[in-house]
Amino acid sequence: MPLTDLTLAECHALRPDLDEPADLDAFWDRTLREARGDDAGAPGFALVDTGLTQVTTYDATVPGFAGEPVRGWLHLPAGASGPLGCVVEFLGYGRGRGLPHEQVLWANAGYAHFVMDTRGQGWSTAGGDTPDTAALAGTVPGFLTRGVESPHDHYYRRVFTDAVACVEAVRAHPAVDPAKVVVTGISQGGGIALAVAGLVPGLAGVMPDVPFLCDIRRGASIAAQPPYTEVAEYLRLHRDRTATVFGTLSYVDAALLAARATAPALFSIAMMDEICPPSTCFAAYHRYGGPKDLRVYEFNGHEGGGGHHQRAQLAWLRRLLATPDAAVRDVPTALTAPHDTRLA
Repeated sequence: MPLTDLTLAECHALRPDLDEPADLDAFWDRTLREARGDDAGAPGFALVDTGLTQVTTYDATVPGFAGEPVRGWLHLPAGASGPLGCVVEFLGYGRGRGLPHEQVLWANAGYAHFVMDTRGQGWSTAGGDTPDTAALAGTVPGFLTRGVESPHDHYYRRVFTDAVACVEAVRAHPAVDPAKVVVTGISQGGGIALAVAGLVPGLAGVMPDVPFLCDIRRGASIAAQPPYTEVAEYLRLHRDRTATVFGTLSYVDAALLAARATAPALFSIAMMDEICPPSTCFAAYHRYGGPKDLRVYEFNGHEGGGGHHQRAQLAWLRRLLATPDAAVRDVPTALTAPHDTRLA
């Protein structure tokens, strides 16, 4: 798999000048304030029998955008006492929350773990367990051009609002220490995590992996594989809408929102990624507003660091949250995989 983007040295030096809407902060302040209205309702958590004995799971329902129910799984280490550090995970493109026993790494490491269903994605029912109720669709298949004529209608306005609501619901849960909430995700989930980091103050940490939705205009120009190609296909059909489309997408560009973040972050970027080109991920990394560290996987594609990077995350999270030894054992504090790159 050859390099399809800039070299690593060029990516380290990259400082793209992104077009930022003048009312970006006001737009999101208004969006989130409306979502927190008096009629938003309260989250619900129902115990689920998964057959697992070391992890306790709850079927979560959280009022998201426009008060619409967003589903998720809340996993807790069985028998845990006292408020726990919590990892809130957002999922990759096209993925829903799946079955409750499928993602239990973080609970097995001693943390609370919330997995957010992504509206309109997934397979459990038509449109997943959390349908997208907006009667809007792009001219091309996929989610990136859904509602792309206006930032108020765009699909990711709803998704980012759902994600903020889920973080706030988790912080209010009695099993969770609200000062120790970390957000994470791969690809689309990494982009959502960066956006949430810019929209929610006081997070303990952020772990975005090969993030999507960063420097979207460049992604649409150079990515060889979907989803960024959805934008290029849309504009191939609608030649006169370029300014409108990228104006809308700037409101949900995670590289812009990441500049507002203050929590410590651990990024991962893959240099042979044809789906989320590394230069777009570096755009978010360089603009990120808080303390940050980075792992670069020079000879990997969109799969990124896989299990090797999970080891790095476990070690980083243990140090960040000062979790007792029971949470993570025998994980080295410094990993030296051949193609990892660390930056202060």
